[in-house]
Amino acid sequence: MIGTIIARRAVARSFLALNNHDLAAFMKPWRDDGEFTYPGEIAASGVFKGKAAVEAWFARFFEQFPSIRFDVQDVCIRNIFDFVGTNVVTVHWEVDLTNRDGWSSHSSGLTLIHLEWGKAVRSRDYIFDLGEHFRHNWSLT
Repeated sequence: MIGTIIARRAVARSFLALNNHDLAAFMKPWRDDGEFTYPGEIAASGVFKGKAAVEAWFARFFEQFPSIRFDVQDVCIRNIFDFVGTNVVTVHWEVDLTNRDGWSSHSSGLTLIHLEWGKAVRSRDYIFDLGEHFRHNWSLT
């Protein structure tokens, strides 16, 4: 159960940092060799390897979306008895975004996070709607 408490607190801090555009706080729990995967077939999509690449992606995300409001719905932890921070966490979220062009949208998805010793080593987003709204969010329609 301690693993659940640790993971839930880490998730809450990370999503609060996203909502507050606090890049330093968001990047703090990432390993130097961390990897982030963003879905779709747009310029922002792909696999970003290394903490610097992940940080650059999120800096662009904050620039693209001056207003971000994540609402965490569910947090699932693989090993509730983990004491060292090596675990897999799945976060189901809803998000309201306003892009830099003033276009607002709502979407939902999952983030699958692999932790090693309390640091994010891999994170992958799954977004439920990759259609027109997704592309429009990034000003690509």
